[in-house]
Amino acid sequence: AEQRHVMGESALKLARGIGYRSTGTVEFLVDETTGEFFFLEVNTRLQVEHPVTEEVTGIDLVREQLRVAAGEPLGYGQDDIGFTGHAVEARLYAEDPAAGFLPATGTLVAWRPADEPAVRWDTGVEEGSHVGVDFDPMLAKVVAHGPTRSEAAGRLALALERMHLGGVTTNRDFLVATLRHEAFLAGDTTTDFIQRYPPGSGPTVDEATAHQLAIAAAMWLQGHNRAAARVLDRIPSGWRNARMPAEQVLLAVGDVEHNVHYRSQRDGSFTVDGDHLAVVHRWSPDDLDVEVDGVRRTVRVTLAGDPAGDLLHLTGAGTTTTFRVVPRFTVPGMEAPSGGLVAPMPGRVLEVRAAVADTVTAGETMLVLEAMKMEHHMTAPFDGTVTEVRVTAGDQVENGAVLLVIEPDEVEGEDD
Repeated sequence: AEQRHVMGESALKLARGIGYRSTGTVEFLVDETTGEFFFLEVNTRLQVEHPVTEEVTGIDLVREQLRVAAGEPLGYGQDDIGFTGHAVEARLYAEDPAAGFLPATGTLVAWRPADEPAVRWDTGVEEGSHVGVDFDPMLAKVVAHGPTRSEAAGRLALALERMHLGGVTTNRDFLVATLRHEAFLAGDTTTDFIQRYPPGSGPTVDEATAHQLAIAAAMWLQGHNRAAARVLDRIPSGWRNARMPAEQVLLAVGDVEHNVHYRSQRDGSFTVDGDHLAVVHRWSPDDLDVEVDGVRRTVRVTLAGDPAGDLLHLTGAGTTTTFRVVPRFTVPGMEAPSGGLVAPMPGRVLEVRAAVADTVTAGETMLVLEAMKMEHHMTAPFDGTVTEVRVTAGDQVENGAVLLVIEPDEVEGEDD
C-alpha cells in the first residue's frame, strides 16, 4: 500500500509538472528485489486496462475524460477515491499460443458470451464477424470483479470457459490456464511469466472426457438430422423395423478420431459403442441437454459447413471443442496434398526460392512470408523434390493455405 501511494504521488507530481489536465497513465517498472520503481512512459490517453480501475473505484473514466475536455470540474478530490475489491482483465485475442502467439484469421461462426458468471465484456465483434489481417486481432476485453484477487481470477476463468466460441483460433484456453495457475494466483507475475510457464499445446480435456463430448456431439447430430428430415420426419430418431447395424458417425479433432456407434432404445435412450448409455433430455438447434453414463451436462453447439467435412463447435467441460464430421466418402479433388508446406499465419509472400523439380534438403528456406511486420522463413520439413509451387511473390495468403508441395526422398532400406 505504501509503495502504491508513493507511485501515485510521483505520477501526480509528473502531471502537475507538465501542466497535464486529462485522463492519462504513467507507467513504472518495479525491481522486485529492492522494491525500487523506475519511470517508463506516460500515455496521454486511456489504457486498454482502464476497466480495471473503473471496476475497483466505480468511476467512469471515459465520462470523466469527456467532462474534463468540456471544461467541467471533477467535483471530487483525491481523498474521495476509494478502492473496493479486486478486478482482473483478460484480452481475448485471435492468436495461437501453441504457435508462438501468431495471429489467426477466420470467421466467428460461434460467439456467445456466457450469461453466468456476470463479468464485463468490452467487444466490437459478434457472431459472423470476420477477423482479418488489417487490424489488431483483439476480440474482447473481459473484466471480472470480486472481493479478493483469487475470486476475481476464478470468476474470469469460469466466464471464459463457458463462452461459446468457434471459427477462429484464440488464446482463450491459455488465459484460463494462466488464471488458474498457482504461480499467477500467488502473484508471481513478472514479465518472464510465459517463459517460465509456457502454454501447453495438448488437449485441455482428458481422453475419457473428450470421448464423452464426442458422444454428446453425435447425439446433437442425430437430433439435427431428424429435425432436417424431409421424409417420415415424425418417426423417432434411430427407429428401425428390422435388425440393422448401429448408426455411426466419425468425428475428428485434429489427428484424433472418435468413431461413435449408437443405437436407439425403446425408452428413447441410446446405447453407444456397446457399453455407454446416453439420454437426451432436451435438444435444440443451439444446445443439447444430455446425460452420458450418469454425467449430465448442457453443451452449446454450432454447426458450420466446410469442404472437408462439416465443423461442429461444441462448448462443454471448460472449453470449445471443434469436431470435424468426417464424410463417409471423399469427394474427388478434395484430397489434401501430401508433403504440402502450409502458411502458419495469414501474410504476404515476399520471395519464392524454389521451383518445380528443385531438389531440396530439410531446413532449406523455400520462401519468405511477411506477417505482422516480420519476415518468416518457411523451410523444407524433409529432403525431397518440389512438385508444385502454388504462390508467387506478392501473393496474399490465408492461414493454412498450401504454398508448395514437396515429394519426400525415398529412404534406403524401406520395404517396397
